[in-house]
Amino acid sequence: MPGLKKRSVNLAGHATSVALEPEFWAVLETMSKERRISLAALIAELDQRRGESLLASYCRLSALAYAQTGGALKRKRA
Repeated sequence: MPGLKKRSVNLAGHATSVALEPEFWAVLETMSKERRISLAALIAELDQRRGESLLASYCRLSALAYAQTGGALKRKRA
């Protein structure tokens, strides 16, 4: 598995960076495209919901949950 890939995002007016494995970035990009929002907007939403969790960890868990439920495909079949 390749190393971490950093991306810069602006959260609540502050520039920060998030480092994740490319596989997680791919799932997050799919999530943002499905919702028709930018990746930055998705990360900002996750940041608001994460509570005390680390942002990178919460992003990974959100991507994992999306992948485990089959994302949009599973919801469309139901």
